[in-house]
Amino acid sequence: QLQLVQSGGGLVQPGGSLRLSCAATGFTLANYNLGWFRQAPGKEREGVACISSSVGRTYYADSAKGRFTISRDNAKNTVYLEMNSLKPEDTAIYYCARMTLFGQCVLTTTRAYAYWGQGTQVTVSS
Repeated sequence: QLQLVQSGGGLVQPGGSLRLSCAATGFTLANYNLGWFRQAPGKEREGVACISSSVGRTYYADSAKGRFTISRDNAKNTVYLEMNSLKPEDTAIYYCARMTLFGQCVLTTTRAYAYWGQGTQVTVSS
């Protein structure tokens, strides 16, 4: 059974922080590139961050750089997204996803990711 189970979403005030979790079952997370994407109402799903397999190099969209941190706990088979200095425009449903093919992390398209978590709502509002 291949599954990505997300948790950690919620409501936070602007400037606040949240930590999202994505626990993998049915495969070893460290063997694949894992990405975080988000989708706001009326917008396309966009890449936020990605962590590569093996070495664990990280990549970020410009909107996330300096505020968000993606990390991986191999023992727990879980990937995290730490979100700091949150802004209202960060409001979206956040998804973790696994790349299907071997290669470099990709954030510019969702097509490289075939397996997705269920999504979790992040709302940044006063």
